[in-house]
Amino acid sequence: MYDFWFYCKLGIDHVLDWGAYDHVLFLAALTAPFTFKHWKRVVVLATLFTIAHCLSLLLSAYDIINVDVELIEFLIPLTILLTAVNNIVQVFMAQGKKNAYLLEFATTFFGIIHGFGFSNYFNMLMSEEEEKIGPLLGFASGIEISQITVIFSILTLAFIMQSKFGMRRSVFTVLISSVIVLFTIPMLLNSWSW
Repeated sequence: MYDFWFYCKLGIDHVLDWGAYDHVLFLAALTAPFTFKHWKRVVVLATLFTIAHCLSLLLSAYDIINVDVELIEFLIPLTILLTAVNNIVQVFMAQGKKNAYLLEFATTFFGIIHGFGFSNYFNMLMSEEEEKIGPLLGFASGIEISQITVIFSILTLAFIMQSKFGMRRSVFTVLISSVIVLFTIPMLLNSWSW
């Protein structure tokens, strides 16, 4: 019998692990262009991530798809970098030219990639479990709880910077996204294996 709370805590720790901060960087990049006015959209994006993440874990747990770990380790920072760069580009593009579904696609893609990146460890933990859906739901719940925590932290930072210090939303978006790019480039270079 699996312990739902064990897997829930594992999901929380997975996102909030500062030793593997790629997840937090992606969530920061995802949230940077938004304000509290748009919090529902950001939560929907985070939920898309969780669903995609769990789908790839499920495909891996049932040995339906196995992906090259080196490729995944490269794609994770690449997706973060593309999301942050997209934020910067969107600030400078004309309003009418924005792609409404690019964030949804990037979020889903990153969720799938990140899920495969975590699948080996997760499968090791679940090797003792007879059924895999329960642990996966516990894990997904933990991911969602921690993602919402990160999202609301970024939205709070945006609110403080914009309302208390008068920083324009576009400046905040470019600043946060630029910092994310700077953190992500070394991750990308370190994961390059070709």
